[in-house]
Amino acid sequence: MIELIELTKRYGRGTAARAAVDRLTFTVLPGTVTGFLGPNGAGKSTTLRMILGLNTPTAGTVTVDGVPFAGRPRGLRHVGALLDAGDVHGGRSARAHLSALARSNRIPLGRVDEVLTEVGIAEAAGRRIGGYSLGMKQRLGIAGALLGDPPVLLFDEPLNGLDPEGVLWVRGLLRRLAAEGRTVFVSSHMMAEMEHTADRLVVIGRGRLIADESLAEFSARAGRAAVTVRAAEPDRLAAVLTAAGATVRPGPEGVTATTAGALTVTGLGSTRIGELALEHRLLLHALTDRSASLEEAFMELTADSVEYLAGEPR
Repeated sequence: MIELIELTKRYGRGTAARAAVDRLTFTVLPGTVTGFLGPNGAGKSTTLRMILGLNTPTAGTVTVDGVPFAGRPRGLRHVGALLDAGDVHGGRSARAHLSALARSNRIPLGRVDEVLTEVGIAEAAGRRIGGYSLGMKQRLGIAGALLGDPPVLLFDEPLNGLDPEGVLWVRGLLRRLAAEGRTVFVSSHMMAEMEHTADRLVVIGRGRLIADESLAEFSARAGRAAVTVRAAEPDRLAAVLTAAGATVRPGPEGVTATTAGALTVTGLGSTRIGELALEHRLLLHALTDRSASLEEAFMELTADSVEYLAGEPR
């Protein structure tokens, strides 16, 4: 379990001081995959570094299973972390790199070959890391996180550079680790992947907590629920629904030729749409409730917290 209480990190002094992390309070529980989301500059990396004792908080506390991580002499047995896959000595081999970590944490050297095999780079274990692709470095970083068989794992953008097979492998790995009762905390910008992987979300913006809830609860908060309806006479149906106060636009998201006659409706539920269609003798071919995607919910709920906003394309 990871517990943050009023965790704060400020840079600078006096009136020029800036809060990178501002009084964050949340708990990451074992047995679940918790996604850690936020716009660029939200304070995610700083938060992860404070959890690991790499940055000192200005105020507040953070503990791992009730103890500050810096107080654990053999850290990899308690917490495994991947923060930056490129932050390794390029002249070493993967086996030498992991062996050094194992010796410093009193982990049996036999564990090195086990994790190299688990992440799929055993055949390249003797090669210099400097010649690895980004995806191979990601796998090596994950191997380092798994080395001490820890109960708590932190991953910062673990999917960077991975091919589709690698992405599926990481998804399965994260869910397996959580199913084993471990605490799994994953920072990622890949919304679609978090939608498939995370059980809960912690969302921050400008260093402050925006949400700490289940994936379904977060998506529901966006208020972007809609109904997709396919009708024999879409123009007539659109006029009826608009007159009843709905907002209607042609076609569902990603409309194709096979969804001709489809409309996306907001402001009315599927039951009321069906009743109106019956009253006006309009034939419906399909009527489907559609919740906001994680990406839509994230964009809507973090809109006021974006620090670096690009201009409109010319």
